Amino acid sequence: MNTLSLAVVGHTNTGKTSLLRTLLRDEQFGEVKNSAATTRDVTEAPIHDGSRTLVKLYDTPGLEDAAGVLDWLERETSPRLDGIERIQAFLHSEAAATDFNQEAKVLRQMLASDTGLYVIDAREPVLARYKDELTVLSWCARPLMPVFNFTHGADTAAWQEMLARRGLHVYSSFDTVAFDFEGEMRLWNNLATMLPPPNPLTELAALRRRDWQQLDQEARQAVAAFLLEAAAYKQEIDADDDPQPVQQQMQEALRQRERQMQRELLQIYRFYREDPVAADDWVLQPLRQDPFDAALWKHYGIRTTSGAATGALFGLGIDALTLGASGGLGTAVGGILGGLLPNMQTLSDKISGRQTFYTDEATLNLLAARALDLLARIQARGHAAQNDIRLEHGRAPWPDNRLPSVLTDARHRPEYSSLNGGSVEKAEYSRREAAEKLAVRLTTVQAPYA
Repeated sequence: MNTLSLAVVGHTNTGKTSLLRTLLRDEQFGEVKNSAATTRDVTEAPIHDGSRTLVKLYDTPGLEDAAGVLDWLERETSPRLDGIERIQAFLHSEAAATDFNQEAKVLRQMLASDTGLYVIDAREPVLARYKDELTVLSWCARPLMPVFNFTHGADTAAWQEMLARRGLHVYSSFDTVAFDFEGEMRLWNNLATMLPPPNPLTELAALRRRDWQQLDQEARQAVAAFLLEAAAYKQEIDADDDPQPVQQQMQEALRQRERQMQRELLQIYRFYREDPVAADDWVLQPLRQDPFDAALWKHYGIRTTSGAATGALFGLGIDALTLGASGGLGTAVGGILGGLLPNMQTLSDKISGRQTFYTDEATLNLLAARALDLLARIQARGHAAQNDIRLEHGRAPWPDNRLPSVLTDARHRPEYSSLNGGSVEKAEYSRREAAEKLAVRLTTVQAPYA
């Protein structure tokens, strides 16, 4: 099966380069600006299946004066000629090298390609210039499928009527900013119906689906690994010690580990550039809000546990467990912020007067909610998007902080977490089976914003 060559064409600033960025999963392809005629030359971009090239995509300059080209064709060429003969005559003329140099590049690529995608800004009204563009492109005698971009809130009825009058009954909608994976599948499948078999588009669609499922699995395993590390993280102090230093240490360690997980998700989906990465320590602007801020929990509908309480009641509870050692831990613990739950787990702890801290259920629920919310936003983000990722602060994945057993069991497996001082490799190896099990559980969690 031969490689399919596909020209991406259309009026200036309709999102052709943006379309290729999203289809290629590469936000660094080409140059995207809010100005006309950013693309000046034809750029090739292949899509491989690992062993061979399935499709070669060609980003072309924007059409700016199709009306002028059409006037030239009607004035300088005979109507008795086929459309493709008239286009070829134009490409050999001085006008193609001077006045209509940009349009000539587009038409040459159309003639050299098997098919084309005509990108339409769905927010635009149907204007005469777009009709002229379609007329000129049709003379290239190549299958052409319109693709509606920027479709959110747009009414395309007038466009569809105009396209039907020109015999263009097959089209797709594919927003390059608000990404829809099934929309991409429809694009490839619709285009495949316009081409004689065999063509590689069905194979390409199947490849894309496998890749998408693999990315989702990899991302959920990254989230699972982070949650298991957070759950297995522990610190001990003597009953008479001030708990605030260890509280601050643990909270900062969890913040850093969350940032690492967020970067992993961005890299899995090939979002590499600095924007929307924030200039400060946080990975994403919307995640500046501290996970240990109790106000954030309310946004996700998470109820606090005893570990999230503050004030005298919490201090008294620790006093009772530590057999009245109120001179140190009991008086200081009242100032602890949420998220780190003191727990007397063993008789030896009670006898020795030592206290173990770990991440409580409410905080683990919040960390899971934020991670899944971010994942859902990344999966719905086109590689041409310029805006910051915005989280919706939806609901928590597990009601009443009833965590999956694999996550609660991690409390007894300190080797799961490199935060406890072991190597990253050993921690990853020891929790591998648990991470796979938790990742499967995470696939059953509905999107937090749904």
